[in-house]
Amino acid sequence: MQLVIGQRETSNVSSSPPDHLSLYMSAVASGDDDAFSFIYDQLSPLVYGICKKVLGDKAQSEEVKQEVFLEVWRLAPRYKEMKGSVKSWVAVVAHRRAVDRVRSEQAARNRDNNKYKNTFLEVDVVAEEVVSITEHQRVSLALQCLTLVQREAVELAYYGGYTYSEVASRLGVPPGTIKTRIRDGLIKLRLHLEKTSS
Repeated sequence: MQLVIGQRETSNVSSSPPDHLSLYMSAVASGDDDAFSFIYDQLSPLVYGICKKVLGDKAQSEEVKQEVFLEVWRLAPRYKEMKGSVKSWVAVVAHRRAVDRVRSEQAARNRDNNKYKNTFLEVDVVAEEVVSITEHQRVSLALQCLTLVQREAVELAYYGGYTYSEVASRLGVPPGTIKTRIRDGLIKLRLHLEKTSS
């Protein structure tokens, strides 16, 4: 950008030396291996440092560093000096790659967690069903040890979901009698189940 002061034109851009790496990057864009080696040697510590800061793991940082330089080689023709220095461009590529790796690792962990969680839920449901079936069979067998009136009252109360007074009403028996039958039946059941489980 030019500023005009009086009759004289003056540039407001500092006269910093041109980015010498941009010359090498132009050569890399043309497929020059030596130029790429030079850029690699110059910027490798920077790229590794960025990756290490984001990833926190040496081995992964080395891997991502190699990916970054492959991308630099591949994208060299797209580099535009006017948009920034080679160093800042490569730093952006490195940071983006490292963040992508973090996101990828997190997504993989989430998928694994969900897979294992679903597996455990399925196992739990199956286990509960097996226990429920087994318990149901044990209780059904234990019910056979009750008297007919005790079994009838217990089944209506616990399998039918009826209250004492509803069971009494259905059987035409006083509620006190039903309570006694159910109480005595449950005591018998408990003793039978304790005996068979030991």
